[in-house]
Amino acid sequence: MTSWVGRTATEIAAAVREKRVTPREVVAEHLDRIERLDARVGAFRVVRAQAALAEADEVASRADLTQLPLAGVPLAVKDNLAVRGESNRVGSAATPDTPAAEDHVTVARLRAAGAVVVGLTNVPELCVFGTTEGVHGTSRNPWDLTRTAGGSSGGSAAAVAAGLVPIALGNDGMGSLRIPAANCGLVTIKPGHGVVPAGIGEGDWFGMSENGPLATTVEDARLMLGILADTGTVRPDAPAMRKVAVSLRSPLFGVTISKPYRDAARGAAGVLMKAGHQIRRADPPYPASLSTTSLAHWTAGASVDAKDLDPRLLTRRTRVHAAIGRRFVNSVRTSDSRDRLRRRLEPFFAEYDVLLTPALARRSPKSEPWDERGWLRNILINTNYSPLTPPWNLTGWPAMSVPFGTLSSGAPCAVQLVGRPGSESELLALAEQIEKLHPWQRTAPLD
Repeated sequence: MTSWVGRTATEIAAAVREKRVTPREVVAEHLDRIERLDARVGAFRVVRAQAALAEADEVASRADLTQLPLAGVPLAVKDNLAVRGESNRVGSAATPDTPAAEDHVTVARLRAAGAVVVGLTNVPELCVFGTTEGVHGTSRNPWDLTRTAGGSSGGSAAAVAAGLVPIALGNDGMGSLRIPAANCGLVTIKPGHGVVPAGIGEGDWFGMSENGPLATTVEDARLMLGILADTGTVRPDAPAMRKVAVSLRSPLFGVTISKPYRDAARGAAGVLMKAGHQIRRADPPYPASLSTTSLAHWTAGASVDAKDLDPRLLTRRTRVHAAIGRRFVNSVRTSDSRDRLRRRLEPFFAEYDVLLTPALARRSPKSEPWDERGWLRNILINTNYSPLTPPWNLTGWPAMSVPFGTLSSGAPCAVQLVGRPGSESELLALAEQIEKLHPWQRTAPLD
């Protein structure tokens, strides 16, 4: 009997369209794997077993089945996006347990393409932090269960890396797609501002948050992004020669990049050089004020999301984060700091087509009850392991995480690709060249 667990979304959809397997068979096999393995991984807050099987049957009966790009593909959705009939808890005890009346637009687009929502995935409270743990569950890295999957799309990344689903939906406000993708060996892209509908919380963290895919291959990430952006799934031509800047410097003063991540960036640069691209060592002109700008926006975004919630039901780290952010909300709304950052970086991206950096500064923290730790300890652990993602939420420009190499533990390492506005297709093409020339193991060996 053919197993569909571990197959890509592209492979599964093709098999369903060709009637080689039914959506119910595919979904049932993945639900069985979730039942067997998720107690160890902690990817899901809720699994929609019966509802997902019913949805799979609905997909099978659709008149347009042979045209569906995600026909019968099991999908996990981050628990800050509405799924019709399910509550949206955003990792908190303070949020209402009220079923959503309608799907979020991104969920609706994926379902219209034939995907079947099998569950909602764990997040840190209000999606604030780069580790995923809390009252609804703890998400661990399937490659190293002693480590956090990352955050805030930690449950979604863990689900894909563990082979519980082939693709998942997440979002990224300061690195929340790229951080867990880098930890868990996945491909993701944070699209540029306006490419995919946002609608995340109240105000999308001042327009910094973007929805995007988590996948094991560039092909699946491209397919999913095309559906999310409602632009179709046309495959791009082979990329032309690009001028790629390689930077091993942290954007934040005082934070250093560990050797495995520096080596990964150098290795990926070598692969792209062999593919015909022009590679240069060059550091973007990050301003000294970047750390304070990042902190102000990070805390202010959380403050807006927390303002109507009972603070007694929030964890201490979230209460402190939101309280600090209240002081910045008005200044962030009126500040031109993001425009100034864009103007400062635009000449660099006029000279270089793409920026290549390490995805993280060091491996993810131990999987511990970080929600019970103090605010400052959380801030330090988050900043010291992920300083490279926030600038590209502040600018609103596209950025990817791509697996490259392994850490001493055997867990994946990763690099980041950043481009100008509108360069999503270009970044995906470069990532696909890396994948072709330096392939990675797609899912963790949990069985």
